Amino acid sequence: MSTREAVIRTILKGATPEERAKAAEQVCLTIDRSSLTDAGRQAAEEILPILANDACDLVRRALSMTLKASPVVPRYIAIKLAKDVESVCLPILSESPVFTEDDLIEIARVGGASRQVVIAKRKRVSFELADTIIDNGVERAIEAVCANDNAEISEPSLRRVVERFSRSEPVLSAIAYRKSLPLSVTEKLVKLVSDSVLDHLVSHHEIPPDIAVAIAVGAYERATIDLVDQTGLTGDPGRFASHLNRHERLTASLLLRSLANGHITFLEHGLAELAKAPHRRARLMVHDAGPLGLKAIYERAGLPMRLYPAFRAGVDAWKSLEAEGGFLDRSRLQALMLERFLSSDAVEFNVLQDDLAYLLERLDLRPDAPAELGAKPLPAA
Repeated sequence: MSTREAVIRTILKGATPEERAKAAEQVCLTIDRSSLTDAGRQAAEEILPILANDACDLVRRALSMTLKASPVVPRYIAIKLAKDVESVCLPILSESPVFTEDDLIEIARVGGASRQVVIAKRKRVSFELADTIIDNGVERAIEAVCANDNAEISEPSLRRVVERFSRSEPVLSAIAYRKSLPLSVTEKLVKLVSDSVLDHLVSHHEIPPDIAVAIAVGAYERATIDLVDQTGLTGDPGRFASHLNRHERLTASLLLRSLANGHITFLEHGLAELAKAPHRRARLMVHDAGPLGLKAIYERAGLPMRLYPAFRAGVDAWKSLEAEGGFLDRSRLQALMLERFLSSDAVEFNVLQDDLAYLLERLDLRPDAPAELGAKPLPAA
C-alpha cells in the first residue's frame, strides 16, 4: 500500500477524529506543495471533498487551516467551508484567494458577525466590500474594517461611519489611526474623540486651518498642536498660510522651523503670502540659483534680516539633498534636513535660542539622529 493510500485510508477509517485530523493535515500540506500541477489538482479533486464532508469539525478545521492561503482549493469547497461552523469557516475566510469579490460581499452581507470581522481584516478589502461591511456589519466589523489600512474606504463612507458611531470610542479611534484621512473626516473627529486620540489626530493628520489655529492658541483645552507638523501635513499650504497670516501666526519663527524640517513648499507659500506675491513667482525666487532671488522675496515679506542667513542655510541644505537624488521618506528627509541645517555656522550664530532649542529637541527625538549633533550645546543668549 502506498503512503498516499495509507493516508487516505486513515482519513476514511481513522479510529479517532484526532487521527483523521492529523492525516488530513498531512495530505493537505502535500497538496499545497504540489501547487497547481496536474498531480496537485487531481489530488485536491479526489481528497478535499472527502475532508470537507467529514462529520468531525476537527478534520474540516484541519483542511481550512492548512489550505487557508492556498490557490489549489476548489471554489465550491471554499464556499462550503465558509458556511461551516466558526472554527472551520474563519481560517479560510481570512486569507483564501479563491473567493470572488461577489462571494465575499454576499458572505459579509448575510454571514454574521464573526465572518464580517474576519473578512474586514483581509489583506485587501475593496471599496464595494468595505461599503457592504459598513452598511450591514456589526460594530466590531466596522471597527475592524476602519482599522485596516488595506481597506479601501471612500470619504463619504468614512463620514457616514463617524456620524453613525459618533459615541463609539473604538470605531472613532480606528478611523483616527488610519494612515491617511480626508480633511472633512478629520474635522468631524476632532470634536468627538478622547484626549489621547485627539493628540494622535493632530500630530499625524491634516487639521483644518481654523481648528489648528484654535488649538494652537488654547481654544481647545484638550489638545496641543505643533503648527510646524501641520505645515507639512496640509494638502493646501497656500490656504493654510493665508489663514495663519490672518491670525498673526505666520511668523519668521514658524517659517524657519518648517524649513528646517523640510517643508519647503510651505516656505514658498508663506513667503508668497507675506510678500503678497503669486506662489509661482515666490517659488522661482526661493529656488533661484543665484544669491538674490531668495533675499529679494525675503525682504519683500518683511521678515527680520538677522534671520536671513539661517533661511539661506536652510534652502541650501534642501538644495543639496535635492541634488543628491534618491527617494527619501518623510522621516529620513526631516532627519537629514535638521542635521545639515543645524550644522551650519549661519544657524548657530543667527537663530534665536528658542528656535534652536526647539530644532535640537526635534533632532534628538529622531531615532536616526547623530548623537554628537543632538548633543550640540546652545549658544550663549
